[in-house]
This record gives sequence, structure tokens and C-alpha cells, in this order.
Amino acid sequence: MSDLAQAYAACADMLRGQDPDRFYACLFAPEDKRGSLHALYAFSLELARIREIVSEPMLGEIRMQWWRDALSGEARGDVSANPVAAALLDTVAIYDLPLQALRDLIEGRAFDLYDDPMPTRFDLEGYCGETSSALIRLASLVLMGGNEPGGADACGHAGVAFAITGLLRALPWHVARGQLYLPADMLARHGVTREEVLAGNVLAGLRDVLSEMRALARHHYEAAITGAVQMDDRARASLMPLAVVPLYLKRMESGSYEPFRSLITASLWRRLLAMWMFARNI
Repeated sequence: MSDLAQAYAACADMLRGQDPDRFYACLFAPEDKRGSLHALYAFSLELARIREIVSEPMLGEIRMQWWRDALSGEARGDVSANPVAAALLDTVAIYDLPLQALRDLIEGRAFDLYDDPMPTRFDLEGYCGETSSALIRLASLVLMGGNEPGGADACGHAGVAFAITGLLRALPWHVARGQLYLPADMLARHGVTREEVLAGNVLAGLRDVLSEMRALARHHYEAAITGAVQMDDRARASLMPLAVVPLYLKRMESGSYEPFRSLITASLWRRLLAMWMFARNI
């Protein structure tokens, strides 16, 4: 196996272990495109986990700067020694992907390094757009062999729906490390303070905030499905990660749901069934 083939295989292994929903979503894409999708998603995963592996924000900034330099060809050392970077740069070259979208993804993820509040719903949607939506758009370009896939709005809405759902699922972990993605304007509207949430207090107002967040995710989910008709058929597999969104949102609405303790997941067969049904109907 060549070094590049090993790099792509490493991306697939990373996703299988740490982001299984996106890994299994890739199974619904043509086989010859899966490696590049793995590379894109592994790159996003690398950025998302920086907060977890550094002891202070400045060290995280240094890691993100390395990725900026890698994209511009200015990184120190042998970039190809990093399997995710090697596979990503190869994917960018094959499909002539826009580097600015990848740079914007890095900039969006820089927010994760700090404990700053998310000011408004619109800021949250912007964050989701730079990170999750951009990734779906790039995946759609790969599926089209680098050609225009159409459906930019669908990619935008899909990314916001997927990201908000993921942030709600990760609420217990974020609160444990003093981080909160719930918009400050939404908290204020329901009479909840950031300090109360970070203290682990489950208030009626917080449940209303979470309900509003789920409604926002559903709004973007439905808009993505509606907008998918504007996409080339070959590009619609980029929307496959959306398949699990209704499944997770429904589980958050059960009577046993506890925002700071519940692990929102589903068995593999349920997720695969949701993806199969989504693929048939999209």
C-alpha cells in the first residue's frame, strides 16, 4: 500500500472510531469518492478535537496555524507525514476545491478554543455555516468531480441542522468544560443565565431554550430537504449525514431526557435504517 493510500485509510479509521455517523453516511456515496469524503471529514474532526487535546487556547491556535500553513504550502516540516493533511491536500488537488472554504472552516473552529458566549441565534447559524455547512458544500463538489453541484442553500441549511443537533447532543460535555453554545439572546428571552446553565441547573426556562433549539434544527432540516431538488442527483449523497437528525431530536423529546446527563444516541441498525430511508427519498 502506498503512503497516500495509507493516509486515506487512516482517515477512514479515524472516522469509523470517532465520527461513525459521517463514516456510515459515506457508504451511500460512490466508492471512488469515499476516500476524499473521509479526508474532508477527518480534517474537520481534527479541528474539532483540538480543544480536547491542548491545555490552553494558545496551543490550540498554534495547531490551527499549522493547518493554515499546510493549506498554503508554508507549513514547517513534512506535511505528508500527517495522514489527514496528506489525504486532504491530495483531495484538494484532485477536485480543485476552494481553499478559502477550508480556511473559513479553520477560522470558525477557532471559536471552540475559548469559553466565549455565543451572542445570538444568528451568530450560532453563522458558526454552523462556516463549519458544518462548508463541509457539506465541499463534499458535494467532490461528488460532482469538482463541478458545480447546485443546491448551495440546501448545503447551508443541512449543515446548520446537523451542527445544532450535534451541539445539543454534546451539551453535557460542553458544560463540563465551561463552554456553552446556546445563544445568549435565546437564554435571556427565556429568563436563563449562562451561569445557571454552567452550574448544571435544569430550569423550566432551559428546557424551553432547548425546545427552541430543536425547532431551529428542524426548520433548517426541512429547508435542506426542500432545497435538495436544486442539487444534481449525484451530489445529494453529501446530505446523508442529515439522516440521523430527526432520530436524535426525537430522543431529546422523550420524558426521560435529562439535558446534562442523557447520552443521545441510537443503535447502529437504527442509524443505518434512517440513512437507507433518507437515501431512497432524497
